[in-house]
Formats: sequence, C-alpha cells, structure tokens
Amino acid sequence: MTLDREQVLRSAAALLSRRSTATMDEVARAAGIGRATLHRHFAGRDALVGALEDLGIREFESALDSARLDEGTAEDGLRRLIAHIEPGAALLSFLVTENQLFEGDDVNEGWSRLDARVSAFFRRGQERGEFRIDLTPAWLTEALYGLIGSCAWAVRTGRVAAQDFTHMTVELLLGGARRSVEK
Repeated sequence: MTLDREQVLRSAAALLSRRSTATMDEVARAAGIGRATLHRHFAGRDALVGALEDLGIREFESALDSARLDEGTAEDGLRRLIAHIEPGAALLSFLVTENQLFEGDDVNEGWSRLDARVSAFFRRGQERGEFRIDLTPAWLTEALYGLIGSCAWAVRTGRVAAQDFTHMTVELLLGGARRSVEK
C-alpha cells in the first residue's frame, strides 16, 4: 500500500490545529498509520511541522492567487481572500503560533512572500483611499492573520458558525481598517 503523504499531512494538520501538543504517536493514529511509517516519512516533529509549513504556504499562495486582489474594490478583494483562505484557516492558525518556524536563520522565505503580497494589497487599498493610512500595511497584515486564526478557533469550538467565518473576519477587520469619510 502506498502512503498518501498529502492525506497524512492533512490528518496531522487537523489534529495539530486542535491540539498543538499532540505527540507523533497521536498524529500517526489520526492518520491511520503506524508510528514507524510516520517516522519513515517525517524524521520527527520538526520535519512534520516543516512539511505542514510548506503545505500551508502553498495553500495560502493559492488563496492569494484565487482571490484576484487587483480586481474591484479592496473590500471586495479582502472578502474573496478570506473566503479562499477559510478552508486552510486552521492550518494557518497552527503555523503562525509555531515559534520554531520563526526562530533562527532558517525561516522559510515563503512567509516573506506571503507577507509582501498581503502588505502590498493593503498598501494599494490605502493609496486608493479605501483603508486608513494611520495603520501600516504590515500591521494590517498581522491583524488579518490574527483574525483568521481567532475565527478558525471559534468555528472549531462551536462559538461561531462555519458559514459566518468570512463575514465575521471581514467585518471586524474592516471596521478597524476602513477609512472614515469626513462629513
């Protein structure tokens, strides 16, 4: 039987996004494989988390591509982006809280690419007068990541309905990011 690496990663992501301290034994059980099989493909937790990081970055880049951020208003682009991120929100939430991914000299350059693309989107919205200019694009990017993670957790724990993910995330971010029109 051939191991479906993608399915193992998705099972690991589902478990670790609920219980970030799960052991490799628990990850193996969740994936329906033995610990030895898991270790043949991922030498340890660091290797598994690194593979999850690569998966998460690919999924986030795909969401950015699909969201067509240059089309329409910045608000419309933000709604599309969050809707496309939603399926991978739990994984993204897990990854941004994994300190080991952001320490030392070996930080995955994928994070810099993602940050640059999202920050550029917010900067364009500011230049067009759609977003407040007193909040930096870098801060708006971090706020977006935080809201995605918080809403993913609220959905997982049943405090927010899954169908409300995009609306709640967008409305809270825009409520703070939208530029006020002076009357």
